[in-house]
Amino acid sequence: MGPAPAPPRCAPRPDRTGPGRAHWLRVAREAADDLATDTVAREQAGKVPADEVSRLREAGLLTLLVPAGAGGGGGDWPTACAVVREIAAADGAIGQLLGCHYFVSWSARFFAPAALAARIEERSAAGAWCWGGGFARQEPPLALTRASRGLVLAGRQSFTTGVLVADRIAVRAVRQDTGEPFVVVVDPAGRGVRVDGDAGTFGQRLAAGGSVEFDDVPVAADDVLGSLSADEDFRSPRAALASPVGRLVSVQLLLGLAEGALAEAREHCGYPGAAHDPQVLTAYGELTVLTRSASALADETTKAVRRALALGENLTYDAYADLSALVAMAGAAASRAAQDCATGALDIIGAPAASARLGFDRFWRNARTHTLHEPVAHRLREVGDYFLNGAHPPFVLPA
Repeated sequence: MGPAPAPPRCAPRPDRTGPGRAHWLRVAREAADDLATDTVAREQAGKVPADEVSRLREAGLLTLLVPAGAGGGGGDWPTACAVVREIAAADGAIGQLLGCHYFVSWSARFFAPAALAARIEERSAAGAWCWGGGFARQEPPLALTRASRGLVLAGRQSFTTGVLVADRIAVRAVRQDTGEPFVVVVDPAGRGVRVDGDAGTFGQRLAAGGSVEFDDVPVAADDVLGSLSADEDFRSPRAALASPVGRLVSVQLLLGLAEGALAEAREHCGYPGAAHDPQVLTAYGELTVLTRSASALADETTKAVRRALALGENLTYDAYADLSALVAMAGAAASRAAQDCATGALDIIGAPAASARLGFDRFWRNARTHTLHEPVAHRLREVGDYFLNGAHPPFVLPA
């Protein structure tokens, strides 16, 4: 299925600062409430989430991070993180879809020259584009090759979020003549691009994941945004921040899943009197403490990311290493919270949780699917190596 139709261009807001955080949080809550009304039915149907993307588009959430002067919402990353978390609590897969959109659509700011980034954001806001893709390493890598009429892209990228509904896809591709990896933007409706809905995961089924085949796709100069080199001596601090920001989006998604599972468990507490059962109270208390602790660490991390983004090119590599370690800790805590809450919620609800009609299992399936792609063991090793040996955490982008 092709990308959802984009609305006609809207005139840029006269207020160049945007409507503010309170507005976007209210919009996110309204969108989350809307999604929650039929989450179970939509998740079990497993259809391409074109309607869900239309809901996000109509709410203005797709353009939240675009500057207001360029026709967007003028929001910042802390606001975008709060929105992802709110949406994920209602529908984890749509939370992942939106989080991926925010991260990938902002890739021009991380990797491209300022003038090119501004042009891309203006076009994205004008069409209210939904972005998909990802920059994680894969084997074999996508190949960017020089041909007689310019560059062409070839290869296959699997398990890519958002590609079934995307207006633009951003991917990692390696220049065959230099071996250097770059961010490349592709129109999925263009010649030589074939999108397959073959992800087939047992969770996060509405994240519009699939595979993309690139058959010598022509790549214009402006479609190559910048380098993805992992070499600290070559990579700019601005580009380096793509790693902690991408991981922070994953943290917010996981916390949304945890909070959604706890909220559902509270509403469906099983047998009569369960709300006063000491075992249920203890279980719910433990999960609440776990989630609140992970949330506090995520809030600290979000503030640190905001400060780092404000520093831009003045960010030192030592400060970047501190931030990367903090994000890794937040990721480990959020991963544990999401998995424990998803499992514990089933125990709190009891036997009714086994009903497929009620769909309580979706929290566990969604959390487990995401954490399989983002293994917590890697984050814990990075934290240990940093604090014991002073090793800078690697530049790793989310899957």
